Amino acid sequence: MLESLITSKTRLRLLVKFFVNSKTHSHLRGLADEFGESTNAIRKELNNLTQAGILERHTDKNKIEYQANVQHPFFKNIQDIIRKYLGLDKLLEQILERMGEVHQVVLVGDIAKGIDSGKIDVLVSGESLNSDYINHLTTRVEDLIDRKVVFTLLGERITSPGLVLFDKEAGV
Repeated sequence: MLESLITSKTRLRLLVKFFVNSKTHSHLRGLADEFGESTNAIRKELNNLTQAGILERHTDKNKIEYQANVQHPFFKNIQDIIRKYLGLDKLLEQILERMGEVHQVVLVGDIAKGIDSGKIDVLVSGESLNSDYINHLTTRVEDLIDRKVVFTLLGERITSPGLVLFDKEAGV
């Protein structure tokens, strides 16, 4: 659905890259390699997004790095739209609904790096998690968001790096 609003595939991929996880940063050549596109097409979109204030540019040694401008007035709105586009809102809703006493939900792997590979790796920590529900949930969520989802259930707190979608203690 978002593809009909944002007709440039490159722009959409850049928005996913930088707005799924606002800590993500990258440079032109890295993006060209990752997307398999020419540097000219990516440079054009990076310039447009930077001029609009949606992305920020920083010089790191001899490379220009880009990342989301978290101070932009529409930052949170864009991030919410991108996360809804990926189905992360529905994923979280389904996990919290009947998984038990969930403490944390953390995305790891490609999606945490802003890469929409079609697979979402999810770590769920908590007490008395409903492991029987996980098989049903996997199929249900995959149908709902049209992406492969891999769940890992943990009893202890998650310390690995990733994108925290929910943390009961931190109020996220």
